[in-house]
Amino acid sequence: MNARIIALGFLTLLSVTVLSACDDPGDGLADRLVFLPRTAGGYDIRLGKDRARPIELTRNLPWDAFPVWAPDGSRIAFYADRKFNIQDRDDNVDVFSMAPDGSEMLRLTDDQAQDAFPYWSPDSSRILFYSERDGDGDVYVMNGDGTEVRQITNASGVDIPFGWSPDGDRIGFISGRDGNLEIYTVGADGMEPKRLTNNTALDVSPSWSPDGTRIAFETDRDGNTEVYVADADGGNQTNMTVHHLRDGQPAWSPDGTRLAFVSERDANAEVYVMDLTYSLLTRVTDAVRDDVQPFWSPDGTRLAFVSNRDLSLEVYIANADGIGAVRITFDEAIDAAPAWSPDGTRIAFQSSRDGRRDIFLVNADGSGFTRLTNDEESVAVKR
Repeated sequence: MNARIIALGFLTLLSVTVLSACDDPGDGLADRLVFLPRTAGGYDIRLGKDRARPIELTRNLPWDAFPVWAPDGSRIAFYADRKFNIQDRDDNVDVFSMAPDGSEMLRLTDDQAQDAFPYWSPDSSRILFYSERDGDGDVYVMNGDGTEVRQITNASGVDIPFGWSPDGDRIGFISGRDGNLEIYTVGADGMEPKRLTNNTALDVSPSWSPDGTRIAFETDRDGNTEVYVADADGGNQTNMTVHHLRDGQPAWSPDGTRLAFVSERDANAEVYVMDLTYSLLTRVTDAVRDDVQPFWSPDGTRLAFVSNRDLSLEVYIANADGIGAVRITFDEAIDAAPAWSPDGTRIAFQSSRDGRRDIFLVNADGSGFTRLTNDEESVAVKR
């Protein structure tokens, strides 16, 4: 059976528990839920017992989800099952982009297969994305307007992109081609693939350091989930967290000197920051409920994150030194996947507050709340 990926816009607390076992209602086997945080959020993938091939998860609401800002701030990419008109909703997921005010909606992919997980190139000219159009699930690149689509990977087993190197020369991806999820890179032209990790564990949640010399990731190779850092060629793989409870979702500070991550060392999920020079830890959040999805402000002084401390998942902002946490979204529905604008003045996020999942924008001080997508009122334009 060819396994397929469906991106979930609707986050549950299962996405907080990395590598937690769950019962599969189909065949009674224990599958695994893996939360793979991205620069602009995250998504859930259910892994089969071979730990290499994701299985489709059911979605039951129309959605526009997980906004990704172009580095120059000119566009926001996202993926959705957006329709062209009120009577015609696609059954598959495609990649779209829009202006930061929600106008100029453009459908970038148009294929019967699933297209998802967009990443802008450093110069904002191209988009890296995932597609199932050739069967297994591979990495593709297209121009920012959706033209000149090129396949980058082509191997048995799923390949899921995690972003461009900061110089735009290489592409990072997670692959199940060798039996379990490992981290790879490949040239932006599809040449010179390189396997960075090689063990029987799951190596996931990778992210490039700002200077492109290192990659942070999470792995369960030590019997529990830890945050590791490796050189960009896979060398010098080092356990940075060394704790018997789960540490994951690593996020580099803009200057590359610190790592934010989520830890369960305090009995629930909290956000920490590690100084990589001296291995000093700062606890950024302190609540009786879970704080997840840390996302650095462009100036490195603050972190946006998602918390259910007030009994619903909302977006918060805290200083990176752990002083103060301010709630900036207010709704009983799920607000998640915060993404800072490149100038640090606004945060895009997804919300299911109106009975469907849409993308919203709010100023960093909590003012200026704006809904960017609304499929019942706006339609996308084909490229």
